[in-house]
Amino acid sequence: MPDRAVEKALENFRGDGGRTVLVAAGKAAWQMAAAAVRVLGRVDDGIVITKYDHVKGDIPGVECREAGHPVPDENSFSATELALEKVRTLEQNDTVIFLLSGGGSALFEKPLIPGEELQDITKQLLACGADIVEMNTIRKRLSGVKGGRFAQACMPARVFAIVLSDILGDPLDMIASGPAYPDSSTCEQAESIVGKYHLKLSEQAQALMKEETPKELANVTTQITGSVRELCEAAKQAASKLGYEPVLLTDELCCEAREAGSMMASILRTHAKDGKRLCYIAGGETVVHLTGKGKGGRNQELALSAASGIAGLGNACVFSVGSDGTDGPTDAAGGYVDGDTVERLREKNLDVFSVLGDNDAYNALAAVGGLIVTGPTGTNVNDVAVALLD
Repeated sequence: MPDRAVEKALENFRGDGGRTVLVAAGKAAWQMAAAAVRVLGRVDDGIVITKYDHVKGDIPGVECREAGHPVPDENSFSATELALEKVRTLEQNDTVIFLLSGGGSALFEKPLIPGEELQDITKQLLACGADIVEMNTIRKRLSGVKGGRFAQACMPARVFAIVLSDILGDPLDMIASGPAYPDSSTCEQAESIVGKYHLKLSEQAQALMKEETPKELANVTTQITGSVRELCEAAKQAASKLGYEPVLLTDELCCEAREAGSMMASILRTHAKDGKRLCYIAGGETVVHLTGKGKGGRNQELALSAASGIAGLGNACVFSVGSDGTDGPTDAAGGYVDGDTVERLREKNLDVFSVLGDNDAYNALAAVGGLIVTGPTGTNVNDVAVALLD
């Protein structure tokens, strides 16, 4: 949870005597903002922009707005414009406390092209399986706040950014597309991604691919507060307490969800007769190529992809969850399968491979009690997949 991390980051904070404005964007924005106001006592103005159903109550001095994710909507645009209004008139001795977490790319957005086209480009990137770095390289160039442009808008005020990382390796210019960090990506890289995935762009969007983003920002201090490495370490500790021998496979998982699920199943088959209680952990963020029109998320698809590989094993299971509690455009955090899942699906006239072909893991897992539903957790540090042998 981000509370303690935000509290620690702010415990030595001292303003310059001017106004303090809080701007929080991302899936963990409400949780982070509530913690920040508790530490600071008060702020002069502020706004939270987070995903629908993620606001848990009022925060003194702070407006709370909910908006679209993973595709930005009109609420994303209007809330971001309000945030810009709050910082435009700041002076040199003022400070912007900028709290950033995963999901900010969709939630914190001022498009430089029509909103409908930005939504279409986002859907194209999601459907073709582009990874988060590729997606953000494109989105930065279509935005008035990404790629360091929000920090530019705050000048001459100082920006103190606290970042909850949801990208492998913690690249600050890529987390939520780096609104307050100099951009390391180039126009050449952006144009290469457009070509790689055959993205359909208007002439206006094509021209923006050729406009460079800020490479230096002198008014920003940034501190990272959490990452998937900590998530995996916490998973190891929990497994140990439950009597399992934990094995960290990776904290940089970045392949296709179906490949990851198949890999986890293969590992379980290899060790199924070892006679040990084993827990294999893989943290990161997989991708999904959309081939159907079903409902699901990458964690649900990963879990379902493991079902055939462990079918018939009485001592094995695989589950995968998003740390934010929401996997794709669903109300589930992820999915669970075990050695009986394939047979239970068959009893419902459902075939694993057909379901995966239609990207309909949500409805299939719901039919056999395989959804993991936690509700929004107030944090976001990638995903964790777990394979257990008991």
